[in-house]
Amino acid sequence: MMRKLLAAIGLAAALGLAGCGGQGDESKTLNFSILSAEDQLSMAKVWQPLLDDMQKQTGLKVKAFYASNYTSLIEAMRFNQVQVGWFSALPTLEAVNRADGEVLGRIIDADGAASSYQSVMIVRKGSGISLDDVLKCGKRYNFGIGDARSTSGTLAPMAYVFIPHNIDPQTCFKLVRSASHQANLFAVANGVVDVATNNSVGLVFAKREYPAIVDKIQVIWTSPPLPESSIVVRQDLDPAVKAKLKTFFLTYGTAPGPEGDHERRVLKALTYGGFRPADASYLDPIRQMDAGQTLYEAKTSGDAQKIAAAQKAYDAVMAGIAAHGPPAK
Repeated sequence: MMRKLLAAIGLAAALGLAGCGGQGDESKTLNFSILSAEDQLSMAKVWQPLLDDMQKQTGLKVKAFYASNYTSLIEAMRFNQVQVGWFSALPTLEAVNRADGEVLGRIIDADGAASSYQSVMIVRKGSGISLDDVLKCGKRYNFGIGDARSTSGTLAPMAYVFIPHNIDPQTCFKLVRSASHQANLFAVANGVVDVATNNSVGLVFAKREYPAIVDKIQVIWTSPPLPESSIVVRQDLDPAVKAKLKTFFLTYGTAPGPEGDHERRVLKALTYGGFRPADASYLDPIRQMDAGQTLYEAKTSGDAQKIAAAQKAYDAVMAGIAAHGPPAK
């Protein structure tokens, strides 16, 4: 099914990371992972000032670790090649489940509220393609989907568009290609693909860096709000180091005067307001969508054992969500 096909794309890169060298400098250097969903130069421009401040305030040596897909970043954390990183919600869940990850804090907006963003579906402006046209399938269009573990690029479109309409993108479209948000944006703008996924934050970044490209596209679908990104650390990180990182993130941008003004400018460039602790309910919408997609894939397989196992897992996720209570605001 769709998820297995897409996961294979990231797995090759992940295996390459897993086979890379040892951990000789890890006690001296803290590797911070960042998904280069946009081009690495653009991401470095907005993230490096925060990493510089982290190094200055914590006394730790901090090195950026960029990768083009989440599977690589999750595997890098699993093999302790990175110790802390920025992950969107679905990769956060996978890092917690598979890579000894622990959520240090989540993104908040400028007003101090829990921040959210939206998945979008885009077409070239003037193409006349509507969401209804997309849902008719018939292998008429080339489709650009996101990273296999991308919340907005894959999980949300599957959960909110394709699964409710009982559509498998592989049989719906003439061609399905998986790429980063930026690559999909350029592909739509230049007519390489007809329809693609993206997200509201990615479009803000792109509008700032590539306004002429963004002017060529049109949004035809917007998802409900999705939980924003979080900062994830390895659970086995030195407690003293973890405490320094937690203090840094949860106080960043709150200081008065010139220091705080500088930090708030750094956050604004990232389109963030700051960070706050995350409770168990933070990832609940992602748990539900992920379990729902697994159940859908099991049902479409027709395998009774897979269906029973997926239904049991889905019921367990829903019971856990109910136990958590309403999400924290």
